[in-house]
Amino acid sequence: MKSTLRRMLSYYKPYMGMFWADMFFAALSAAVALTLPLVVRYVAYTLVYEEVPVILQQIKYIAVVLLLLVAIDCYSKFFIGNYGHVMGAKIEYNMRAEIFAHLQKLSFSFYDNQKVGQLMSRITTDLFEITELMHHGPENIILSLIKITGAFVILLGISPWLSLAAFSILPFMFCYAYLLNKRMRRAFKQNRVKIAEINAQIEDNLSGIRVVKSFANEEVEQKKFQVGNDGFLSSKKNSYFYMGSFQSGLGAFTTLIQVCVIVSGAVLIAKGFVEVADLVTFMLYISVFTEPVRTLVDFMEQFQNGYTGFERFCEIMDIEPDIQDADDAVELTDTKGDIRFENVSFRYEEGTDSVLNHVNLEIPAGSYIALVGSSGAGKSTLCSLIPRFYDVTAGRVLVDGKDVRKLRGKSLREHIGIVQQDVYLFAGTVYENILYGRPNATRKEVIEAAKNANAHEFIMSLPGGYETDIGQRGIKLSGGQKQRLSIARVFLKNPPILIFDEATSALDNESEKVVQDSLEKLAQNRTTLVIAHRLSTIKNAQKILVLSGDGIEETGTHEELLAKKGVYEKLYHMQ
Repeated sequence: MKSTLRRMLSYYKPYMGMFWADMFFAALSAAVALTLPLVVRYVAYTLVYEEVPVILQQIKYIAVVLLLLVAIDCYSKFFIGNYGHVMGAKIEYNMRAEIFAHLQKLSFSFYDNQKVGQLMSRITTDLFEITELMHHGPENIILSLIKITGAFVILLGISPWLSLAAFSILPFMFCYAYLLNKRMRRAFKQNRVKIAEINAQIEDNLSGIRVVKSFANEEVEQKKFQVGNDGFLSSKKNSYFYMGSFQSGLGAFTTLIQVCVIVSGAVLIAKGFVEVADLVTFMLYISVFTEPVRTLVDFMEQFQNGYTGFERFCEIMDIEPDIQDADDAVELTDTKGDIRFENVSFRYEEGTDSVLNHVNLEIPAGSYIALVGSSGAGKSTLCSLIPRFYDVTAGRVLVDGKDVRKLRGKSLREHIGIVQQDVYLFAGTVYENILYGRPNATRKEVIEAAKNANAHEFIMSLPGGYETDIGQRGIKLSGGQKQRLSIARVFLKNPPILIFDEATSALDNESEKVVQDSLEKLAQNRTTLVIAHRLSTIKNAQKILVLSGDGIEETGTHEELLAKKGVYEKLYHMQ
């Protein structure tokens, strides 16, 4: 816990000036709170016994001092409430930027086992609670410590006997707080998990809402959501039980302090050890003393909320990307597009079966290679090793004679274009989605890329042309239109290596013909790997590789493989 707290406190470093200013005004506000009862004591204990002219004269000065204290307290609280919150928001901003940047570095293997909704919960809900803690935490501690310490010193000066009566309750109160604190922390952490699960469920449902409605499964989804919601409610009830016990218990202890002072004060006044004015002043200071105790009670709840959120933040930040640039990694430049697999084996996780076994393959620069085979044979996996979305388990993959693990990941992927079956388009305009291929491209280049992809004509028929909003994931476009935008994006990128991952398998015949023409135009003079579902689309491939669970079963041209009457010939006639 100590190392986690140190790590949390390190986020204050860029804002130490604002932090100390916030602490200064928090201390100033606490000093004002401590001063006011002293003024009351002076009036009740000394001033009332003076002559009327003296009282009237001094009360003017006292009123001016009190108004000045009110003004100081007002500005102090404004500074804390305004600039203190801004500091907390800036810390949240930095942490959100940090976790988002970290998530961009994590490889496909991380996302294979994660739910988007849960990750979103860590970036949003968890960080909001951290902000509240980072802002209010230090100032609440400073305010409380100053008030408690100052009140304690002044109370001792007023009456050691009454102080003893008041502080005799404190050890029991702190023991109670310590015991409940541990249980609250566990409960609040469980809350975080349940909130993340619900977010994941909502994200999953809303992303697939068309599937839900097409199967008329709204009730099924409602029941699934109810299970998660019930779990969340149960966890909330558990945390509120401990929170209620914590707050009510400490509230009772603070009231007991006042009861002890009143009872003890009455006895001490009767015996002549304490003056009535001292008891009145003491009771005023008991309020100053118990108010920060209540603040600390509230802070404990806030701390548990924020700290458990920070723990979950650290869980993500501590995950090391399994795909990282080597210290001696170099840039990939002047790429020809020569690709070679040397004795490559791959499995997704330890303890699982290998997807690829001892694959040896040479793809000369500029060649057009097709990969076919049954589902699960490793076609997509083989292609994912080239841009290093995954690292080989054994062997090595080389681009232009360089091991991809010795190349900078960014420069490697800048030279590879991928067109997938499941096209992902971002919410925004047609123009913005094509521009994603090369963000610094000119408008003329974007339009030229769209023309090359046979997309310009349909784009111009849209209501806003290139500025048409295409909706979430391009929902307003047909499958063929989305695929042509993704091809235009790759045209704009203009990479020397291309990977087509079953890019036409989900299209109708007419759309497939248009997209196929675009793909073949794009493939000219580039190293091209095509993962083919429809074998009719790869008749012109220079070499076709037939993959199975045992590796590369057959290689050859379309005619050569048909003549062999092997696996490829069976697949072809099956279609």
